[in-house]
Amino acid sequence: MAKHELAADSLHYCWDNSIAPRLEIEAGDTVLFQTQDAGDGQIQPGCTAEEYSRRVFKGHPLTGPVFIKGAQPGDTLVIEIQHLETVKWGWTGFRPTAGLLRDDFPEPYVHIWQWDNPAIPEGWAEFKPGIRVPREPFCGVMGLAWNEPGQHSTVPPRAAGGNMDIKQLTVGSILQLPVTVEGGLFSVGDCHAAQGDGEVCVSAIETAGEVELHFTLQKQTAIREPRFWTGKQSSPRAGEKGYFVTTAHAPDLFFASQQAIRYMIEYLVDTHHLTAQEAYILSSVAVDLKISQIVDGPNWTVSAFLPNAIFQ
Repeated sequence: MAKHELAADSLHYCWDNSIAPRLEIEAGDTVLFQTQDAGDGQIQPGCTAEEYSRRVFKGHPLTGPVFIKGAQPGDTLVIEIQHLETVKWGWTGFRPTAGLLRDDFPEPYVHIWQWDNPAIPEGWAEFKPGIRVPREPFCGVMGLAWNEPGQHSTVPPRAAGGNMDIKQLTVGSILQLPVTVEGGLFSVGDCHAAQGDGEVCVSAIETAGEVELHFTLQKQTAIREPRFWTGKQSSPRAGEKGYFVTTAHAPDLFFASQQAIRYMIEYLVDTHHLTAQEAYILSSVAVDLKISQIVDGPNWTVSAFLPNAIFQ
């Protein structure tokens, strides 16, 4: 059971099962991955909205692929998240035509977060004076190569994992992925320091970091899509003062989600005196969208949970 390291000095930006593996390991081995942020280093402290709008996105920068010896289609790869640490800053931004409220915000916007200030309690990131969110890092992208030939975008999640953006996949969680090609060809990236369920503005607190993963293999125990175990349902720190919740109903879950976030933005603007852009950013990193009911047709209910603990 060996331990390996893989630096973020050679990245790939698509799912393509013809990409040669950078590392071959045995089942039972551990790999420490260095990851680049989703902006691929183009966004730095001091970045303006205009500079942010000019960034080129060619796909999530992924570290890998890793070939797991003995992995064959029909097997299940089991990944235990043992360690995750980020750098001391990150960013959240949005551009027109992307995000849940893509038509509501015609101008780009970016916010730079930094948490190396000793005045900020450990484990938190300050949004602005009086507002801070708990840092709970995870990797937005963990996945195996797709079994279809050619290059495929990293943006949508797929049956073999990928850009799932599941914030509960933190340290201590165990992820299962279905192997679809020989060796699995695992890659990881898109580290987030914090995110609300939904990632509504299309970015979380995007950051670079390192993640240590332990790999085992379950032979011929095919699953059809990712599964995982986790002890994290919601943040104890975020939930310690309860939640403010907006709801919306509609026969379309996407529209109901939009409305719930619009109502949340209205609340944050009216009550906490944020700009609409700031409220949208804060919703993306701290507000959890939940399907409250999907059986009382023709309308379904979506709720948006804002943790009160983020306000000092």
